[in-house]
Amino acid sequence: MSEIVVVYELDKPVTVHNSGGLSRGDGRPVHRVHAAPAAPGMTSVPGPRTFCGKDTFAMETASWKPSENPGSSWYTPKYARQVCTACDDVVGNG
Repeated sequence: MSEIVVVYELDKPVTVHNSGGLSRGDGRPVHRVHAAPAAPGMTSVPGPRTFCGKDTFAMETASWKPSENPGSSWYTPKYARQVCTACDDVVGNG
């Protein structure tokens, strides 16, 4: 399989600080974690669609790179509960 790029589908911006939620620091919590094949000729830029078929245009590319974490799952453990099950079915658990 080609290089996998992890992308975050973000919730809408919030105006109240979410003290208990998982967010990236700008008030936009991660709604779902997806995997996408890398764009042709690239290793850290997602292609146009995730493995589950969603458009990656409005998603944020994660700093987590499965290729840099051998033996780990394709997603960062921090967001294990937000993993897209369809993407996980395609990619597998590492």
